[in-house]
Amino acid sequence: METFEVILKSPVSNSFLCQKAADSLDINTEKKSVHHLKISADIKTDFNIGLIIGSSGSGKTTLAKQIYGGECFETLLKMDIPIIEQFPKDMEYKQCANILNGVGLTSVPCWIRPVYTLSNGQKSRAEAALILATKSEAVIDEWTSVVDRTVAKAMSNCVQKAARKQNKKIILLSCHYDVVEWLNPDWIIDCNKQEYIDRRSLWQSYNRQDKLEFEIRKAERSSWKMFSKYHYLSENLAGGHNEFFGLFHKNEQIGFQCFSNYVPWANKAKPKIMHFNRTVIHPDYVGLGLGSFLINETSLIMKKNGFKVKGKFSSAPVYKLLINCKELWKLKSIDRKIKKEKTNLNGSMNRTKVKNKGFREKIKTYSFDFIG
Repeated sequence: METFEVILKSPVSNSFLCQKAADSLDINTEKKSVHHLKISADIKTDFNIGLIIGSSGSGKTTLAKQIYGGECFETLLKMDIPIIEQFPKDMEYKQCANILNGVGLTSVPCWIRPVYTLSNGQKSRAEAALILATKSEAVIDEWTSVVDRTVAKAMSNCVQKAARKQNKKIILLSCHYDVVEWLNPDWIIDCNKQEYIDRRSLWQSYNRQDKLEFEIRKAERSSWKMFSKYHYLSENLAGGHNEFFGLFHKNEQIGFQCFSNYVPWANKAKPKIMHFNRTVIHPDYVGLGLGSFLINETSLIMKKNGFKVKGKFSSAPVYKLLINCKELWKLKSIDRKIKKEKTNLNGSMNRTKVKNKGFREKIKTYSFDFIG
C-alpha cells in the first residue's frame, strides 16, 4: 500500500461583496478554500482496470497526475485522420481490426472517415483502441463524461473486456458512479469518500445488478436511412418482399434488421425463404451483445410467422456471433469463389473467372440456416 496526498487550494477574493458573503455565515475563508485528499491504495499489484472516481474538484485529476505524471493525459488521437490509419505502422490490418472491434467500434465506415466526423462516444472508443495498441498502461480522463448514460455503460463494458483480453492496464477517471458496475474494476479510489476498494478477487464472480431494457418492434423501411451509413454494404435495400424490425431503447430506435426474399416463391406448399440482412446496431450501443440478440430474436419471430430463415453474408463479426449459437444456427458453407478451374481434354488448365452471383468477388461469404 502507498499513501497519496493531494492538497488543492483555491484563491478567495477579499472584495467587499465576497467578504460580506463569507461573514453572513461566519465562514473561515482560508479553511473552506482548501481541499485535502489523503488515501492509501495498492495500485502496483497486477490489475487490468483501475478507477479513480469523484465529483469535480474532488482531486482525482491532480491525484492521477501525481501518480502517473503530468503527461498522462496527452491524447493520441488525430482528429483529421481516419482511425484505421493511426495505428503503429508495423501492425497488420487484422490486428488493427481486432482492436477496434474489441472496443466496440465495429462499423467499418467509422474507421475510414476522419475522426472529427465521429460522435463523442466513437471518439472515446477510438482513443481507447489506440491506447491498447500502443501502451501497456494508460490513463483516460473524463471517461464517458460527454455521452448518454446508456452509451457510457456500453463503452465501459467494452473497454474492460478489451483490456482484460489483451492484458493491458487502463486507469479511468470519472465523475459518474453509474459506470462502476459496467467497468467492474480491479480497484477503485473514491475521492469523494476518500476510500480505496480492492476488487481483484471480486470482479470475476461479480453479478451486475444494473439492467438495461431493449425492445424489438416492427419498423418502417424509412428508418433504414438512420443506419445505412454504418453498414458495410450498399445503402439500397433488396426489392420484393421485405420485413423490417427495429431495436428500441426508451422509444429511441438504436438498431435495424431486415429480412428479404431473394428467390421467387415458386412452391406455395413450402415456406417462403427469407434471408436476414442489413443488421446494424448504432455504434454508440455496441458492446452489449445487442447484434446477436437482434438477429436471433427476429429470426425466431420470422420462423413463428411461417418463414424459413437463412443468412448469407461476408461480415466476420456476424459469423463469430452465429457460430457460437449452435442451438439456433447451422453453418452450411464458407465460400470464396474467385476462379473456377476446369481441366481440358489435353490436360491443360482452363481458368475462368466466376461472378459470385449477388456477392462481391474475392470476398469470403458465410451461409447459415436457422434451426432454432
